[in-house]
Amino acid sequence: MTTLLSALREDLDAARRRDPAARSLVEVALVYPGLHAVWTYRVAHRMWRRPGLQFPARLVSQLARAVTGVEIHPGARLGRRLFIDHGMGVVIGETAEVGDDVVLFHGSTLGGKSMRKGKRHPTLGDGVVVGAGAKVLGPVWVGDGAQIGANAVVIHDVPPGAIAVGVPATIRLRTPAAPFDVEVDDPAIYI
Repeated sequence: MTTLLSALREDLDAARRRDPAARSLVEVALVYPGLHAVWTYRVAHRMWRRPGLQFPARLVSQLARAVTGVEIHPGARLGRRLFIDHGMGVVIGETAEVGDDVVLFHGSTLGGKSMRKGKRHPTLGDGVVVGAGAKVLGPVWVGDGAQIGANAVVIHDVPPGAIAVGVPATIRLRTPAAPFDVEVDDPAIYI
């Protein structure tokens, strides 16, 4: 139980650090649906791994979906310090694997492209950012530190540190002259 509690605390701290609008740990703990979805997933995933508890695990995950607007299959494998910003509409499929320190924005999907059994959802490396409304579909691999732009549709692997944008997504290698993370007060966006 200590391990679960430390994981829940890590999730709380990660949300507080990553959201500049967060004013306190209490606020984050009480009103962040993405955090509540991750916490509920952590309980449901433990149930999922025990024989005879898959159905109750699915019930728990569906209850979380109804309350938070975030659907995380209890069979998915999520890393440490996942932050789901805003949350509404996020979907994470059964065979998805998510690394540590990943950020998912609202409306993003880690989904499948086929109905066959086996690995059919994406694998995200550590430090990946998936923009609002983005869809990462199929058993693709997204490398460490990669960024998926808002509303992109990713159906091919994305190398570490790259940026994927568009429909279907094209890969752009990150350069100092073309960063993905632009600050609102950055004068370069007005040029």
